[in-house]
Amino acid sequence: MFICNGQRMLRHTILFCSVFALTVAGRAEPTDVSKTQLTRHYNIPVIDLSGDTARQVIVDREPGQYLGHPTTVLLEDGRTMICVYPKGHGRGAIVMKRSSDGGLTWSDRLPVPENWVTSKEVPTIHRVVDRQGVKRLIMFSGLYPIRMAVSEDDGRIWSPLKPIGDFGGIVTMGSVERLTNGDYMALFHDDGRFISADSKQTKPVQFRLYKTISTDGGLTWRPPQVIAQHPQAHLCEPGLIRSPDGKQIAVLLRENSRKFNSFVIFSDDEGRTWSRPRQLPAALTGDRHTGRYAPDGRLFITFRDTTLESPTKGDWVGWVGTYQDIVDGKEGQYRVRLMDNHRGADCAYPGLELLPDGTFVTTTYGHWERGKKPYVVSVRFKIEELDAKLKQ
Repeated sequence: MFICNGQRMLRHTILFCSVFALTVAGRAEPTDVSKTQLTRHYNIPVIDLSGDTARQVIVDREPGQYLGHPTTVLLEDGRTMICVYPKGHGRGAIVMKRSSDGGLTWSDRLPVPENWVTSKEVPTIHRVVDRQGVKRLIMFSGLYPIRMAVSEDDGRIWSPLKPIGDFGGIVTMGSVERLTNGDYMALFHDDGRFISADSKQTKPVQFRLYKTISTDGGLTWRPPQVIAQHPQAHLCEPGLIRSPDGKQIAVLLRENSRKFNSFVIFSDDEGRTWSRPRQLPAALTGDRHTGRYAPDGRLFITFRDTTLESPTKGDWVGWVGTYQDIVDGKEGQYRVRLMDNHRGADCAYPGLELLPDGTFVTTTYGHWERGKKPYVVSVRFKIEELDAKLKQ
């Protein structure tokens, strides 16, 4: 199904401002968005996969129980996938499942340490490898203090959740990236309530984006540093994407005041300094961006649609374009509605994996049936299959 944006959205004549400047002092200098022109809608086409049930796999569902906010990791064999998520909205006992066939089927809920039931936030899971080649899975649970669990046997045995330092944060760690020197950089945000033991929410709320560094393969983490903030926009939930040549890092950011588009910052020096935050086109406006490159070099980025004007607002969507589109402030090639969410914008926060055969497997929660509690589903496709639907 093809959704025509021109017939379903208001038209505005103001243009998107795509100019940004790099800082030299190591912190992001905020752009005054009161002077920035804003495009509230997008003009690229939208493909609708929501009715294609053959692409959908139910990962977990429990009558009467809210299941939400999953993240996934694909192991090196290209088949084993692990998914973690809370029993509840953004908090609750952490559930773990495993797939041995690239997400086509899933295990029962697996045993986990007892204190995983105490999780107060969305869990996130990542693969890390230290300088000696030791592979680990690490899983974070946020608010104060940020806690982490570790597995060194591909997720069969886990440690309990333990604090990583005297600091906290929200939706930690949405992005974990290995740097060229072998360190790992993790990104998260806080709004002033959880960053320290005595912190209190400021008036007005002040969202800040933080980075923390691990030099020992994810076992320990340094005190966090602020890398971006803004006097008006509420920047949060970082989604990191490297440029195709690996030399630049882009971080796509949710905008939580719901007054602006999403934002982006860039680093050309492995996260030491960052560009000023600037707004993205409406086509990339959403929550919790997660992106991977298709075999042909294009990007697929999935997120919750919070575009100010969109026919799929509140749904689980994806975007197809190039990294250069992000740099240049362009809309990209097309959008995809992955599934139709039936309650507000309570969905997405997706995991996204690319299998060796070029199949994307993206996994998230949502209100997929009216009047029912949300449950966890994955959707499968190849980029050329989306291209073919665009031509229909």
